[in-house]
Amino acid sequence: MKHGQELSFDDDGRPVLITRAAIPYEEQHRERVRKYLKIMSFRIPALILAAGAYGIWHNGLISLAILVASIPLPWIAVLIANDRPPRTAEEPRRYDSRRKIPLFPTAERPALQGYRYPLAAEPEPDPTETPHDVPR
Repeated sequence: MKHGQELSFDDDGRPVLITRAAIPYEEQHRERVRKYLKIMSFRIPALILAAGAYGIWHNGLISLAILVASIPLPWIAVLIANDRPPRTAEEPRRYDSRRKIPLFPTAERPALQGYRYPLAAEPEPDPTETPHDVPR
């Protein structure tokens, strides 16, 4: 087996990196769950801390401030946990302008295009007359 500079082998001759594949989905998911649990683990202690602060200082404003600071934690945790890893420079962008759907699509209406609206100045034909009765 050849050992070149472009190949990454350790001292024992085993390959260090054999692919540039992305991190597996299960590993990404596990990392996101860990981030979510770390952030959410501050929620319950914040509630207990607010109760303890009120018991110690008898000041509702301090307890309220701790509670207000803990309110956005679930939203922050969900946003961070649902975030995907950043794209690499090699990852292709798949935007196709030909497939772009317009904001207000319009359909062709051939039945409406052939219709001519009657003008108010044109006299309407008498329904009692037949085409043979019209003088030439």
